[in-house]
Amino acid sequence: MSTQSFRALGASEHVCAALQQRGITAPFPIQELVLPDALAGRDVLAKSPTGSGKTLAFAIPMAERISRDARVPAGLVLVPTRELAMQVAEETAPIARSRGLRVATAFGGVGIHHQAQKAARSHILVATPGRLEDLLERRLVRLDGVSLLVLDEADRMLDLGFRPAVDRIVGQVRQERQTLFFSATLDGEVNRLATKYTRNPVRVEHHTPEAEIGAIEHRFLTTRHEEKLDRLVDVLGDERELALVFVRTKRGASRLATRLEHRGVRVAALHGDMTQSQRTRSLERFSRGHADTLVATDVAARGLDIDAITHVINFDPPDDDPSYVHRVGRTGRAGRSGTSVTLVLDDQREAVNKMATLAGVEEPRCERTDTLLVTPGQRLPAQGHRSPRQRQQHAQGQRGTTPRPGEWRRNQQRSRATQ
Repeated sequence: MSTQSFRALGASEHVCAALQQRGITAPFPIQELVLPDALAGRDVLAKSPTGSGKTLAFAIPMAERISRDARVPAGLVLVPTRELAMQVAEETAPIARSRGLRVATAFGGVGIHHQAQKAARSHILVATPGRLEDLLERRLVRLDGVSLLVLDEADRMLDLGFRPAVDRIVGQVRQERQTLFFSATLDGEVNRLATKYTRNPVRVEHHTPEAEIGAIEHRFLTTRHEEKLDRLVDVLGDERELALVFVRTKRGASRLATRLEHRGVRVAALHGDMTQSQRTRSLERFSRGHADTLVATDVAARGLDIDAITHVINFDPPDDDPSYVHRVGRTGRAGRSGTSVTLVLDDQREAVNKMATLAGVEEPRCERTDTLLVTPGQRLPAQGHRSPRQRQQHAQGQRGTTPRPGEWRRNQQRSRATQ
């Protein structure tokens, strides 16, 4: 952590006081890199991994540079998912309030009219592209007052196919604006998008030091299709706290959660077909340990920040190495170790080996065995690191209750003993 202060980087006394109330007293590297130029009104292209503290790197400039008397909304943050929208708004709101600013969110799965009323009155709007386009088409919100535009996790928005929607949205924001662009990569299509949206930007890159990346063990277990559920239940019986299980489809997530529930697993599901209230309930159950297993699609691969996840299990292997990195990055957080397990069918061996190699796993290989296949302590690039909230808010001790390691297995043993 930096020895500089937020005040020395240009933040006001009001903002510094709001940060201090949350136990945040010193900036992280990405904040130190971005804040001087962002507070000076320059466009910034920032390459930084998920969980590096980048939210404050754009939330502070928005709070400082947007006037409470400005035409609203004056600040717009585009994010790829509902979960990330809620997380960004939660991080931004206390800082914005210190300057008399209001923050609102816009995402699918909840009533549009109530959202529209809040969005139209907010100084800062955090939105997903799909819902924001809906609001714009219905003329429930306008963007011609936006003077500060933020694109967060731009690479993920491209992965999800939001490029056309983002182009249309940005086209309604005035050209005389400041743009802050954040992405885990600034290559290829992302770089072309960044060049299009910014003017003479300052480019910064932050790489999380190796010492901050949690140790993740990578296991690749081959199995037959008819044995996958049994093998998953075996893995879930390991000594653990919370387990995040990834599947490929929304229907598959619901179906697998139901099958695990029939096996006695305390499970919740998370996917894009669920309403926002259903998704919120699932995340609350999981984060508080009422459900120790969450079955999810890739909607949970980013923006899910729960330190107690000790196991990430790829019930369906991801399609590419970036997806693998983002999935397994949900464990090994806050300096803790974690375990990644990928279940591999025989016809998937070659593709999984290639994917694991590209992801940085040393000598990946698939075997029909339950042993560790990669050297313990093997680390992945800048994903499984301490989250900004836990590192900067540690003084508050905000952590939900979680089951003790092995609790599910002991419950199962007691259940069988009484049958």
